[in-house]
Amino acid sequence: MLRAAALLAASGCVGDPPPPELTPAQQAALERYVVAAPPAGMIAGSVDFDGRGAMVGNLDSAGPLRAMDRVVGPPLPPSRWRRGQVYLDPLRFPIPAGVTGELRVMVGLFRGRDRLAVRGGPDDGALQATALRLRVAPARSSHPPEAVAPAPVPELEVRAQAKGTLIVIDGVLDEPAWQSAAPTGPFVHPGTGRYSAGQPLGGSARLTRDQQHLYVAIEAEDATVHGGWPADAVDPHLWEKDTVEIMIDPDGDGDGDDYYEIQLSPQGLVFDSQFDHYNQPRGGPSGPFGHEEWSAQVERAVKVHGTIDDDSDRDRGYTVEARVPWRALHKARRSPPAPGDRWRMNFYVMQDNGGVSWSPILGQGNFHRASRFGRVVWGAAR
Repeated sequence: MLRAAALLAASGCVGDPPPPELTPAQQAALERYVVAAPPAGMIAGSVDFDGRGAMVGNLDSAGPLRAMDRVVGPPLPPSRWRRGQVYLDPLRFPIPAGVTGELRVMVGLFRGRDRLAVRGGPDDGALQATALRLRVAPARSSHPPEAVAPAPVPELEVRAQAKGTLIVIDGVLDEPAWQSAAPTGPFVHPGTGRYSAGQPLGGSARLTRDQQHLYVAIEAEDATVHGGWPADAVDPHLWEKDTVEIMIDPDGDGDGDDYYEIQLSPQGLVFDSQFDHYNQPRGGPSGPFGHEEWSAQVERAVKVHGTIDDDSDRDRGYTVEARVPWRALHKARRSPPAPGDRWRMNFYVMQDNGGVSWSPILGQGNFHRASRFGRVVWGAAR
């Protein structure tokens, strides 16, 4: 394991989502990371924001300033930083086995959806500053390294519905087919894998199928349901507000190749895309993200339990009911899947680019990390 720290000098506010409301205890937990001067032994980097090798890890949602249990979004984002203060964000992360040579720790800042340019200091030409360079030497032990088993991911068996079973896509899960559908159980914090009854967002999913379609229902728990998009928006960046997300890797090998992303908002809007590799292709900080021309051909309906875009009352959340034709998943080796086939899938309830998940990512990348998707085993017909 490696501990690294980067010192950034912020000369102004960055347009983050509105900061979350923190309890006095949560605020006190952050205070030890705000100091008047850098601790002894830190290496100062001179980087002025505003104006490639293979990635081995992503720490966007790691560190005490950007992740806290029971808090949606970063508890202390750059928009709350003050001139003259020093902000400590210690990170602990593993160097994957087999990585040798130079390893660079890159940092960046966002204003809204766009990453700030690096006007001075070392950078990679892609709006990321070089905070730290490390030399990683090969292991010299005469014995092979001890294998460390990865944290297990959840597994779910999804059995097919009997021929002629009817499911009406109306956002109301009142058909017998939904009562017998496979449940994921409560979603957890994607960084820690822990469930907390007091977390601001919650959710769970149910899955079932027939010969023509995959059916997914996600019940999102959210006290302030927001839409906020034009009613005719095409592939809006739904993750910036409230949405549920379905990730599908039909190969089942978790290698991050040839997977799908489907997001559905409380307004019933859709963002759907197909990716060739982990987060690729990508057109830049503002997209396009993946092959956005791909269509999931998803039929969907949403039932909001409360009042959308009205924070004067307390909402209970929203239910998303979706039907995806197997023929849309053209990268699958076999579609519809046969009994015994194993796919990788994940489900999220999101708000302001954070949220909860079925299978936790555990700091091993962003929500696209297919090796952390749960396993779905397709069972025989009932």
